[in-house]
Amino acid sequence: MRFDLTDMQLFLHVVEAGSITGGAERAHLALASASARIRSMEELLGMPLLVRGRRGVHPTPIGQSLVHHARLILQQMERMRGELAEYTQGMKGHIRLLANTAAISEFLPEALAKFMSQHPNVDIDLEERLSYDIVKAITAGVADVGIVADSVDLFGLETFEFRTDRLVVVTSVRTGEADTFGSGHGIAFRKLLDSDFVGLAGDSALHRYLALHAARAGKPLKVRVRLRSFDAICRMVENGVGVSIIPEAAARRCQRTMAIRYSSLTDPWSLRNLTICARRIDELPSYTRKLIEDIRAK
Repeated sequence: MRFDLTDMQLFLHVVEAGSITGGAERAHLALASASARIRSMEELLGMPLLVRGRRGVHPTPIGQSLVHHARLILQQMERMRGELAEYTQGMKGHIRLLANTAAISEFLPEALAKFMSQHPNVDIDLEERLSYDIVKAITAGVADVGIVADSVDLFGLETFEFRTDRLVVVTSVRTGEADTFGSGHGIAFRKLLDSDFVGLAGDSALHRYLALHAARAGKPLKVRVRLRSFDAICRMVENGVGVSIIPEAAARRCQRTMAIRYSSLTDPWSLRNLTICARRIDELPSYTRKLIEDIRAK
């Protein structure tokens, strides 16, 4: 049995994408070439690696075993390449980082910019996901490092404190909503659910987090407009389109230049400690460990 690194990387891409077409695109291979490689792997084993269906593919039991071992092998190869490269050209490598909305929008840009300027040969794939999904991905070895809210179960992972993230309600000074909701004593999330909301796009982790808590309160979020940035959200709020819930750091920044006001939420889930997580720190390449060390520093 002889699988090369390209075979293993392709198979991981196919499983993660849920289709051979998607896996081929991620691996930068033609679909015909990718399909031929998968068939060749199955012929060598004498067993199917994938169950093929109308909605895509998923691994068979032996395919799941291959996923596990392929990830271990490729992670070790990446670590070896990175550490050997340090002797000739400084840190070099590739990091897969997953984070929730608040971390990506408010806390990571400056920290990552500083790290990447100091280590120009290290590339970072940064993807936004819900904290629960991030933990699953880190546990499965799909990503190297995650930044999550501490409301999820982090059992079995190594963790480090990152930042404190408080969600607040943002209202308009111009329309008088700031006087309605800005009592200074905080407001319960359920009392906002009859209001129109200005929110992030539906695929954002924060939107899904708020929609989940709205559902638990027995009402849907009435989102009138969805935007891609907290600055754009605050501008809409300022002009009376609705209220919004965003990280305090973003609200404080936007309040300096916009006619908005923010107030605290009384719900316990609105205060979140953001946490860095990884499977085993000592198994990560040196450049990934360096990233964790750098972004923890405030």
